[in-house]
Amino acid sequence: MQELFRVIEDPRTCSYLPQERASLEIRLVTNMDAGEYRDLMERGYRRFGIQIFRPACKSCRECRSMRVPVQQFTLSRSQKRVLRLNRHLRAELHPAFATGQHVDLFNRYHRYMHRHRGWPLQQVTLQTYYRDFIAGAADSGKQWLYFDGEVLVGVALMDAVPGAISLVYCYYHPEWRDQSLGTYSILNQLLWAKAAGFDYAYLGYWVEGCPSLSYKSRYVPHEILQGLPGEGQSAVWKS
Repeated sequence: MQELFRVIEDPRTCSYLPQERASLEIRLVTNMDAGEYRDLMERGYRRFGIQIFRPACKSCRECRSMRVPVQQFTLSRSQKRVLRLNRHLRAELHPAFATGQHVDLFNRYHRYMHRHRGWPLQQVTLQTYYRDFIAGAADSGKQWLYFDGEVLVGVALMDAVPGAISLVYCYYHPEWRDQSLGTYSILNQLLWAKAAGFDYAYLGYWVEGCPSLSYKSRYVPHEILQGLPGEGQSAVWKS
């Protein structure tokens, strides 16, 4: 792996807990192999494009890395209902790629979330979508395409390395929102990883006080990374 630069952001208003100040440690990397990527996952890093990052907030530790040991994962009653509700969908796994159809669906989803959830409006072009989500994925980058008949209703970006997957991002058509496509996508990936013999699924950051992230605790059992281990330090995860 070659690191081009590393920086810690100036403090800003936190997107998840507005009463807090947030900073990210951002590293721009190239030539990252799957083993190096898994080591970074274990230390709480996430990937978008060729950037890897993790929280570096001075006064807050509420963003906690969460992972599911998928061989022990069990479905709740409500999760089984979500799977039944979406049993007619077709889920296809592909290498990561970008098309105008991806861009249209992504922008439609974010316009909806801007109006109904107050998210900052985020719109992409084919170029910026590729830069932010596809670049840097190499052989690890995968995507799930969810179809209702012939209609693409959802996309889930996923990275796969030896023994682990990382759930990178999911977006879907707002008209299918009542079918809990976000939950369905997570369940689909967890069950796929379990069947494929993986050890862990990394769900990103869990923030107990943020509804947009607190839902992750519903996937059990799960483990939480203790602190922010540095290079050469062992990563400790606890249930």
